[in-house]
Amino acid sequence: MQDALFNDDNYIQPLLKEREEKDLSFRSRANSPFDDAGRRAFKNLVYYEPNLDYRVNASVEKLAQQDTLLMPLTNGSYEPYLRYGTASFELEGEQLKLMLYKKLTGEKDQLFVPFTDKTNGFETYGGGRFLDVPFEEGDKKVVLDFNRAYSPFCAYNPDYVCPVPPKNNRLSIAIPAGEKNYEGAH
Repeated sequence: MQDALFNDDNYIQPLLKEREEKDLSFRSRANSPFDDAGRRAFKNLVYYEPNLDYRVNASVEKLAQQDTLLMPLTNGSYEPYLRYGTASFELEGEQLKLMLYKKLTGEKDQLFVPFTDKTNGFETYGGGRFLDVPFEEGDKKVVLDFNRAYSPFCAYNPDYVCPVPPKNNRLSIAIPAGEKNYEGAH
């Protein structure tokens, strides 16, 4: 059943369209981390091939006491995020857990998951990658679609300030899914 879903246009085509739209936005002035020369040189981002194994269902455990974390940023400052809960899942035969955050100024129906894994600094941006996870209050499950993992803008331009994934979101395995290193990055 999942293979049919994965091979179906309902999954692959929207994912590929998202990737094309991101490339287009990186070429435009308004939504690009690149300066004029960088936009002219930019062709496209590089991704791992979509792989259903890295689209996982995770159990959500909402924290009884949600508190604000001052997440470190790449420039040494901090930005507040609400620690919402944890997502527990199995991948590569291991039981894993990631902390789920809510941006205090962000989408109300979305969770933010900054993470690192064994691909960082090799095949993917060394500072980690991010997931934006659709979520409605009361959900007991979420889909962590690592095929949609993306690099922050600071991966392309050191003038951008980005969150640094917290230590508790360091995965002990490689996640060969989503966005890879960009060759033109700093």
